[in-house]
Amino acid sequence: MAGAEGDDSLYPIAVLIDELRNEDVQLRLNSIKKLSTIALALGVERTRTELLPFLTDTIYDEDEVLLALAEQLGSFTVLVGGPEFVHCLLPPLESLATVEETVVRDKAVESLRKISQEHSPVDLEVHFVPLVKRLASGDWFTSRTSACGLFGVCYPRVSIMTHTFESTLITAVMHFRTLCSDDTPMVRRAASSKLGEFAKVLELDYVKSDIIPLFTALASDEQDSVRLLAVEAGVSIAALLPQEDLEDLVMPTLRQAAEDKSWRVRYMVADKFSELQKAVGPEITKNDLVPAFQNLLKDCEAEVRTAAANKVKVFCESLPEDSRETIIMTHILPCVKELVSDTNQHVKSALASVIMGLSTILGKDNTVEHLLPLFLVQLKDEYPEVRLNIISNLDCVNEVIGIRQLSQSLLPAIVELAEDAKWRVRLAIIEYMPLLAGQLGVEFFDEKLNSLCMAWLIDHVYAIREAATCNLMKLVEKFGAEWAQNTIVPKVLGMANDSNYLHRMTTLFCINALSEVCGQEITTKHMLPVVLKMSTDQVANVRFNVARCLQKIGPVLDSSALQAEVKPVLEKLATDQDMDVKYFALEAISGMYLFNLPTYIFSETFSFSSILFFFFSFSLSP
Repeated sequence: MAGAEGDDSLYPIAVLIDELRNEDVQLRLNSIKKLSTIALALGVERTRTELLPFLTDTIYDEDEVLLALAEQLGSFTVLVGGPEFVHCLLPPLESLATVEETVVRDKAVESLRKISQEHSPVDLEVHFVPLVKRLASGDWFTSRTSACGLFGVCYPRVSIMTHTFESTLITAVMHFRTLCSDDTPMVRRAASSKLGEFAKVLELDYVKSDIIPLFTALASDEQDSVRLLAVEAGVSIAALLPQEDLEDLVMPTLRQAAEDKSWRVRYMVADKFSELQKAVGPEITKNDLVPAFQNLLKDCEAEVRTAAANKVKVFCESLPEDSRETIIMTHILPCVKELVSDTNQHVKSALASVIMGLSTILGKDNTVEHLLPLFLVQLKDEYPEVRLNIISNLDCVNEVIGIRQLSQSLLPAIVELAEDAKWRVRLAIIEYMPLLAGQLGVEFFDEKLNSLCMAWLIDHVYAIREAATCNLMKLVEKFGAEWAQNTIVPKVLGMANDSNYLHRMTTLFCINALSEVCGQEITTKHMLPVVLKMSTDQVANVRFNVARCLQKIGPVLDSSALQAEVKPVLEKLATDQDMDVKYFALEAISGMYLFNLPTYIFSETFSFSSILFFFFSFSLSP
């Protein structure tokens, strides 16, 4: 670096050094983000000999800068000359893996894991494995924490491809065992979180002799944060073991975890229950996991019950077919019935999101007799999310018991929800109405739910009216324009004569939404006359919404209707005494100018100032 002043080719690295030493953190951060560009300018050799040593020696910056550096180095292999020289990236990343800030260490470990795959087996043994050993035996807990994440990615390739198979593997297990019993809880947490990954790359004999004792010890650790991470490791280990070894080697520890004094550990068991069920197989599921799952569904902590409730459907689906129905009816359903009336809304909501799926497992008779009463209770629950989770999964039940039974049992509760005093509840039901309509079919919808959808259009809350308008559009998309012409359009247009101006405006909003999905014929023949008639409304808000509506439906109409019917109305509105009406009329005309109708703006009914206003508006339009 000493000759930088006399060598223009060193200018980029000089700029980097200057910016890295700048007091402004943002400048230093920008400099780090330009590392790849600077490396390209320097070339691979000088990147290795100058840039990387400099970075290694100056790792003392703000965490934000160090995080960016750790991320950049993970993609530097090509810039240092390819896999042959990738080991040159290890010194700066090793330093970053020892800093105090967790996110920086994690990013450094992530980059180390990435470049480990680009090392040759020989380079792994010569350069990478010593790095892991140094981190694992470092004085600061930060380095030992980082080491835990590197065993699973580097030792398999070293063990398989080199002559030092046995000694390398024994050393790795020894170091990992030391980390699992480290005095610092943070190190034991890191080891616990990576134990399952390490087990997957070891031979089965090592798993039985070394990994399972470590799993047992970590699952009994004094820190619950260590024990809960051991649960996931236990699931991974269980998937590796033959069936005959599971009961003796793993299940006692997992049963202990399911009854742990810390709710956080029990929560982790509940959260990983379906993976555990898959790992241990049907026999152990029947003998061990069914009682454990019952206990989790009855747990004293709501968080645990919520996690278990989320797994009800998946757990039941994965039960052995020969005993599935018996187990569900005898052991699971009684717990589910209790959860339906749980005191915690999150528990009930979690259950409501999956309980409908039990109908396809239990069949029609059991659904009608045992599940429908539970659905009814949940549809009347005080919490909207519980009710909505039931409604959103009605198609599962419809497939099993049919629309007739469904309508007799559940529809009254849905109608009651749709008329709820709380407008947010009504709003949520509207959002699910297209889904519900698709599940129930057009005939049933017309008979039972159509009147509700129309009633929402005159709701006293604007958000409800707006959502109801969007709802109509989605229903027309689902059922077709012919259905709309016969069922929806007449009722919507009838609101144009309502004494309440808000309802008259809703007519215009509906026409805006329906014109495109209904098509040109229905819009021109049925909707346009009503819109034109409303242009003389006494309320200015209605009149300017007429102008906006004409602009919206203009692309749907044919040119003759635009010329003969729309043009005169917009010209009249453009001379309205209300400034808002005039503004939106001129804006509509400017939009129609884009439909190749420029003669509109030169009507003699316009004043010179109106024409200037139009051109000004048009010039500003995107």
